[in-house]
Amino acid sequence: MYEFIRGTIAGLNPTSVIIDVNGIGFFVNVSVNTYSKLNGKKEIQLLIHQVVREDAQILYGFAEKQERDLFRHLISVSGVGAGTTMMMLSSLSPDEITVAITTGDADVLKAVKGIGAKTAQRIIIDLRDKLGKLPDSGQLFISSNNTLRNEALSALVMLGFAKKEADKVVSTVIKDSPEATVEHVIKTALKRL
Repeated sequence: MYEFIRGTIAGLNPTSVIIDVNGIGFFVNVSVNTYSKLNGKKEIQLLIHQVVREDAQILYGFAEKQERDLFRHLISVSGVGAGTTMMMLSSLSPDEITVAITTGDADVLKAVKGIGAKTAQRIIIDLRDKLGKLPDSGQLFISSNNTLRNEALSALVMLGFAKKEADKVVSTVIKDSPEATVEHVIKTALKRL
């Protein structure tokens, strides 16, 4: 299994890149998120996930470990293939997908082409616990807003609000104001609960 590929860009479009490594061109599938990070660069390094099938060997490339880890978790879900996962990673950022899964927001996942209600629920059920673990557990990452979200949610639960309702409101507040402080999130959530 390959870990990464480093070389020069010989061809680039929103869904793939051809990387020239000492005269050998590797065709690598990428998401739009990774494409946007590669655009304008000449020398690149991509983290790789290789899929070996009876009829093909396919490389998927990622600019960041976070995106590759999420890709690997998503393809582990029954009924979710690499193509669907790349569509998800092209439609939403890894943080948006992680927040949708950990908060149980199936509507965000259903907005992606090819993801229906049953598939969205299966993804949430299979991955919610895995994606919610702390970084030192080695499972995956926590989104940048997760600490903020957890602090605000804990405060609201201590104030006597139901965790499920508070979780939905806190997620909405953070989505509306990603740069908000804990105090702002709590105050805004209190007005909406």
